[in-house]
Amino acid sequence: MYSDEELVKQCLGKNPKAMEELYKRYSPTMYGVCLRYVRNRDDAMDLLHDGFMKVYSSLDSFRFSGSFEGWIRRIMVHLAINFFNRQMSKWDHSDVSHAELLENSSPDAVSEMSAAELMTHVQSLPDGYRMVFNLYAIEGYSHSEIAALLNVTESTSKTQLMKARRLLMTKIKTKVYETI
Repeated sequence: MYSDEELVKQCLGKNPKAMEELYKRYSPTMYGVCLRYVRNRDDAMDLLHDGFMKVYSSLDSFRFSGSFEGWIRRIMVHLAINFFNRQMSKWDHSDVSHAELLENSSPDAVSEMSAAELMTHVQSLPDGYRMVFNLYAIEGYSHSEIAALLNVTESTSKTQLMKARRLLMTKIKTKVYETI
């Protein structure tokens, strides 16, 4: 098993075993990243494969100054953003404009859910909400960075995040109430 630095060097030398190891080492985590940004597993697999093609072709630009996994993650996230931007013409805001936060929410609602259930709720968000939620809440981008990445205004980013949170809370509360 190679260290990250040796793995990169071996991949740059076109070593097929090293390339396979890189994929096996990081694909499960990166698949999870891709899956957070798209609605289905097929699109996530497409993003994952495109992402690794980009990783392999860009390895010479990795400078070993930070986390290799973080560098790969950034590639996957940017590919997901590009995928989203290509799909943006299909983006429909109307399907959840009625979402409102339920009163008297249970603060323990999320703790009663499995990670898989929570992921399902995040994946069910409309594309714009899901994209902004992931970029802000999970990846740590600011609203100004999100606005630049998605070619929207900063207030649109803030509104999408607010609506995503409200809709998630509604979905979570509905799930909790169904189990009572």
